[in-house]
Amino acid sequence: MESRIIIDSFFKENSLVKHQIDSYNRFLEYKLQKIIDEIKFVETEVKGGYKVKFGKIRIEKPINKEADGSVKEITPMDARIRNLSYSAPVYLEITPIVGGEDGSEEVTGDTVEVYIGELPIMVGSKACYLYGKTREELIAMGEDPEDPFGYFIINGSEKVLVAQEDLIQNRILCEKTEKNNKIIYVAKVFSTRHGFRALCTVEKHEDGKLNVTFPGLSGSISLIILMKALGAESDRDIIDMISNDQSVSMQLISNILEVREEHNIITKEDALEYIGKRVAPGQPKEYRIKRAETILCNYLLPHMGVEKEDLIKKCIFLGRMARNAVELYLGHRVEDDKDHYGNKRLKLAGDLMEDLFRYSFNQLMKDIKYQLERQFIRNKSPSIQAAVRSDVLTERIRHAMATGNWVGGRTGVSQLLDRTSYLSTVSQLRRIVSPLSRSQPHFEARDLHATQWGKICPSETPEGPNCGLVKNLAIMCKVTTDDIKDDERILKELKELNLVNLVKEA
Repeated sequence: MESRIIIDSFFKENSLVKHQIDSYNRFLEYKLQKIIDEIKFVETEVKGGYKVKFGKIRIEKPINKEADGSVKEITPMDARIRNLSYSAPVYLEITPIVGGEDGSEEVTGDTVEVYIGELPIMVGSKACYLYGKTREELIAMGEDPEDPFGYFIINGSEKVLVAQEDLIQNRILCEKTEKNNKIIYVAKVFSTRHGFRALCTVEKHEDGKLNVTFPGLSGSISLIILMKALGAESDRDIIDMISNDQSVSMQLISNILEVREEHNIITKEDALEYIGKRVAPGQPKEYRIKRAETILCNYLLPHMGVEKEDLIKKCIFLGRMARNAVELYLGHRVEDDKDHYGNKRLKLAGDLMEDLFRYSFNQLMKDIKYQLERQFIRNKSPSIQAAVRSDVLTERIRHAMATGNWVGGRTGVSQLLDRTSYLSTVSQLRRIVSPLSRSQPHFEARDLHATQWGKICPSETPEGPNCGLVKNLAIMCKVTTDDIKDDERILKELKELNLVNLVKEA
């Protein structure tokens, strides 16, 4: 009896699709503005340096433009009956700026709030008319009070964004791989920043070589050369950044000697010149070094930052990756289990909408740039309202939601809501899909893992090729979210306790 009371109180506070609705609310309240702040402005290639700067983004409640030009509020039931999309207008503050001849910038016009497109609204979210309504009010609006919500309405069809399972980002994972009958010991990290994902690896070969691969540089490069280019001044600094353990540092000696004797690389400039010759062969020396620095800033471990002052942080992080790869080789640590649920993360509706909005907004920025430049070529005075074509954003988002074809080549992200029964509806809203190929065996990935206890339903999975790759959340599973404010608070408290320096020393 007591357990029944506890379970009832849990479901009074948490609905079955609370994780999806909370994720979408977080996208509206925080992530939309974050995407705008990442981009900041659009620069045009116009004489005088005309550009537009972005301010606050605002979302209204869902509306529909009628055939006679009038604008009316639209409820989810209206959208279903009339085959309309349940979406709300999005407004963005834009300020025109002209760069002066002396390099100063001057605001040339008032900040205007421009309509940039429409965003599909999740039924039951804070932007929805059904939010906070009582049972009686829901019935009066034509809704089922037992409906879990957490879906979208696109062209009259109910669409679900199915949660996507993914390997954890920005964390070092170690594994052994085989290439040409030789075992390679790898430390890898999926470095992710503002939607850009870069796989960076440190490989320890049986012949003792330590190589690094990352996007922007074809092939691999010696770890020692890369660490010198990132700011490790001396060989002693490199060893200190990797490990104080003598058995680990002994594995580095051959790499350091090879770089010094074969490549004759001693200083940071030598290392940058070496990378510059790889990425921009045949170019002047200054351009080569500048290009090498740009690639190191933007493509190597972008989650650590993309400014020149962040390079030393990347160097320390690379040292940690190298230490893990060498320790795996020496048997001091075991491989990381990719199927452990601590090494997985779920992309919920809010995260998927963030990816889609970022991509669609970038397309809109390119179109604004093109339209402004065209106005200048035709000797017209620049008009921001005329340069912003709202269809660019609206249609890209709506097309992805209608077809399920998402950013990054993923398919089936958006699915038609199964209304066969209440159970099938709830099941689909709590579904998790793995990105692994259905045609490959992937026996271990399909197995029930011990760490899924209490998180994943051990029984509900399809038969056939999807077995073990399509899963469902356990009925009382709650999805926690990373909160940047919490991270900042924890770091602040650690600093106050003077524990940050102790952690670094350890």
